[in-house]
Amino acid sequence: QVQLVESGGGLVQPGGSLRLSCAASGRIISFRTMAWYRQPPGKERELVAVIGSGGSVRYADSVKGRFSISGDNAKNTNYLQMNSLKLEDTAVYYCNVVTTWDAYWGQGTQVTVSS
Repeated sequence: QVQLVESGGGLVQPGGSLRLSCAASGRIISFRTMAWYRQPPGKERELVAVIGSGGSVRYADSVKGRFSISGDNAKNTNYLQMNSLKLEDTAVYYCNVVTTWDAYWGQGTQVTVSS
């Protein structure tokens, strides 16, 4: 059973940066996509960034040019580098991995952008 654990969230001022990490406790076989979602207060969960097994990457329009998703297969970890953070980036961020057979979610990490 694979478990995903996010870390790296916290409180940051507008314009600041954070790097979120998502570590998988078990070996992920045949992953299709690794992604980050977020759920702002009182809103629906939304896709932030996704990377496919072939290396293709897609970002939400609201984070293009500011966020970057990457993966380290040797460490079974993927990352979300967030730069130039804005107030509206405040949300709980969730890691998601989809394999051929299943989908996994982390427990979420809070990111708060506030002055």
